Amino acid sequence: MFRHLPVRNPRPDAERFVDILMGRRAGPPPLIEYIVDPTVLKPIVTGLLGREWVGEPSDRASMKAWLDNFIAFWHRTGYDFVRLEIGLPFAERRILHDDVVDRSEHQRAWNDQHQGAIASWEDFERYTWPSPEDVDFFPLEYVCENLPEGMGLVTCHAAGVFEHVSQIMSIEALCVAACEQPELVAAVFDKVGTLLLAYYERLFELDKLCAILQGDDMGFRTGTLIAPDDMKRYALSWHKRLARRTHEAGLPYFLHSCGNLAAIIDDLLDDVGIDGKHSFEDAILPVEVFQERYGRRLAVLGGLDINRLSAGTSGEVRAHTRYLIETCGPRGRYAIGSGNSIPSYVPAENYLAMLDETHDVNG
Repeated sequence: MFRHLPVRNPRPDAERFVDILMGRRAGPPPLIEYIVDPTVLKPIVTGLLGREWVGEPSDRASMKAWLDNFIAFWHRTGYDFVRLEIGLPFAERRILHDDVVDRSEHQRAWNDQHQGAIASWEDFERYTWPSPEDVDFFPLEYVCENLPEGMGLVTCHAAGVFEHVSQIMSIEALCVAACEQPELVAAVFDKVGTLLLAYYERLFELDKLCAILQGDDMGFRTGTLIAPDDMKRYALSWHKRLARRTHEAGLPYFLHSCGNLAAIIDDLLDDVGIDGKHSFEDAILPVEVFQERYGRRLAVLGGLDINRLSAGTSGEVRAHTRYLIETCGPRGRYAIGSGNSIPSYVPAENYLAMLDETHDVNG
């Protein structure tokens, strides 16, 4: 069924990948992805790559074995990079529940939207803030040491400034505090942003790092999760600093952010200076329309809608993959991939159909 997967003779080129997305080189749209759920990874690793599956790592040996599978997956399916992120262990209130997909081996976590760890200055003073020096960078270092020739590492801090603040405080408490205690909100954002900036300094020591793709979901179907002016004041000011530091390190700053960001997109482009946008939903704005409006100002990443990937047939996925490549590819600065990520409920055959059709079209 899948004529070209796994790729028999992959020729990854992280430099080409970055050059195409930065508009320095013409070429067929490269593949991009943000996250691939282990439930989808497993049948690909075992069935197509013929490797023994390794579950949740528990020590250095199992971590190495898991990372070997992870590297092989990104390499043999035709990506120019490995996408892996880790981050600071912020204390956040989570609600755990079994995954909706029976074949999944892990739980899903929801953020508590009503009560967080910080709601007052007393909470702020009591909160135990993590340190970048406490993070074990072994997974990222191991990936860099074992990348196949030509591949790079795409990473970031796991979740962004807004996501962490909204999880530490909860969305409800954050919105109330933005009206009643703006100085507290600013202090939490500044503390989280300062820690992420220090974390980035450690990322820039990785010799195979080729791009930052920072996730920070800031919107929902019809707008931003907090008032646009507050989002600009608190969150975008820190994205600006992260982007500037990334550019100083000679790397592109790509942003993954879900939701409707129409109210802040010009600020992201003109003030923050993002180099690319990832995460698109057809019900908000199809990726080809977004590219038509903004594609001269940044790279456009992914866009194959998750509803189509999860509920469509493999033939429908193939047809839309070809449509996006043929529509967005000639405009330049485009990479093909999902509109968001590959969650557990996307059938592996549909995900592979997207990859396989990309290789067919790109030759």
